[in-house]
Amino acid sequence: MRKILITAIILIATCTVTMAQPRAIGGRLGYGVGASYQHGFGEKNMLQVDLDGMGWYYASSQASRGWWRIQAVVTYNWIFPFKSWNGPGSWNWYTGVGAGIGMDWDHWLSGNAGIAGMIGFEYNFKFPLQLSLDLRPVIGPCIGDDRSVFISGLGIMLNSASIGIRYKF
Repeated sequence: MRKILITAIILIATCTVTMAQPRAIGGRLGYGVGASYQHGFGEKNMLQVDLDGMGWYYASSQASRGWWRIQAVVTYNWIFPFKSWNGPGSWNWYTGVGAGIGMDWDHWLSGNAGIAGMIGFEYNFKFPLQLSLDLRPVIGPCIGDDRSVFISGLGIMLNSASIGIRYKF
């Protein structure tokens, strides 16, 4: 009985702390389209989870070729408010680090994983809406179908600059 009571108290406390933290959910638009979730830890820190996907298709003179990509990135960010702003909403800038993993489909399949960096700024309206602009490059090794390993520069170019819109709750 004692173990059940202690487990119930820990579960209720965890749910209460989780529900009391600010969160935001929405999307990111850059070279691709993605879903974004932010979970705040107080006013100074947040965890951001992004799932980005993109598709690109072109026809060359020699052959048609397609390219698809999906990538998940998690970053831990530190938030710094602009103190001089006294308008109706609030401005913040943030920076952080994290990790990403993804798959690319070109004329071969390749997997990639790497280190992510994040820097950006956001505007929080008085109502529950947030707009952001950020840079989030991911760099790391890729493994191709032929088992070759190479450093991916695509994460720096393709998923770095994005505009975000999120609903805060």
